[in-house]
Amino acid sequence: MNLKYILSPCGTSLLTNQTQNNKERNLVFKYANEKTKNDIPDADKVQLEQLISKTSALIDTADYQEAIKMSAEINGIIKIYDGSISQNNDFHFLLSTDTWLGEETAKLVEKWLKSKNKNLITLVHRHTDLQTKDISAFQLSLSELIKKFSEELPAYKDNGYKIIFNLTGGFKSVQGFLQSIANFFADETVYIFESSSELMKIPRLPIRMDAINIIEENLISFRNIAINLPVSSFENIPETFLFTLEGETTFSPWGELIWSKSKSEIYKKRVFPSPNPKKIQFGHLFEKNIKSLTADRVEIINNRIDQLNKHLTDQSYNPVSLDFKALKGKAMEPSTHEMDAWADLDAKRIFGHFEGDIFLLDKLDKGLH
Repeated sequence: MNLKYILSPCGTSLLTNQTQNNKERNLVFKYANEKTKNDIPDADKVQLEQLISKTSALIDTADYQEAIKMSAEINGIIKIYDGSISQNNDFHFLLSTDTWLGEETAKLVEKWLKSKNKNLITLVHRHTDLQTKDISAFQLSLSELIKKFSEELPAYKDNGYKIIFNLTGGFKSVQGFLQSIANFFADETVYIFESSSELMKIPRLPIRMDAINIIEENLISFRNIAINLPVSSFENIPETFLFTLEGETTFSPWGELIWSKSKSEIYKKRVFPSPNPKKIQFGHLFEKNIKSLTADRVEIINNRIDQLNKHLTDQSYNPVSLDFKALKGKAMEPSTHEMDAWADLDAKRIFGHFEGDIFLLDKLDKGLH
């Protein structure tokens, strides 16, 4: 079965295409960035609610040709299916802006899709701060969106889904961003030009952002930025990878992208030196234990050290995958604490102890019973 994961950013074209005059259309534009309907004056809110209700009623009875005229997003989806949505279990991710009108429009697109194929799996995702009223918040929102794609899309690909970015609709700011990252996540990107009724399909291009060297040369900084810890210097990191707001520096959407796409490959190479020598150091036995590890185990150890680094700065952070805790008894002296390495048939834990403010990793061994 050739399953599809179709991402469609949703704008407000479905609403604006149903407006009767410029005044009504201008209301949609005027309040496109408002998060809730309660942010809108009552008189204008009533008109917009009536427009949404009218559009919903039209969607209920719209056939394919009518839906094509009503919505850019639906037009693109119909073209992907060559004119008729097949009876399958495809997944439709409808990306909504963090606005009232954006979410309502995406729900209407979902409503029409489900009316044509109840087997479709649909999700309206209202992404936090995805709006252009606050540009700083918008930038951070894009970075979070990259994290979401990095965490979720590989599982769909592994399960045989073809990832398609349908960029025929949506706001230009969101559309442009998705276009720029499509080659890193999508198998195919589709558009419909305004002057044409034909779908333009762009396959994934054989390109790769060669950021490995930049990251490795600044690995400690990248590791600390990724877990929201302070970084002393950014001078060797290209500005396009960073975003600073009120003195706090995080990854820009591009920085988040190159980190998420490169981290696993880098972390599998070897266990890197401590990202924070003032808090974490390696003992001789621990260094000996990690020398013969396979690449997947090496990646895990690097991730655990990142988690430990964050925990030692913020003790409220202690995820189940880390499970940092004090040992009972003295069986593992000089070690006084342990944390998870990995949990499988060959489960291992990392043992260590404090020497002042420094936590020394003593060894990698089987857990106590």
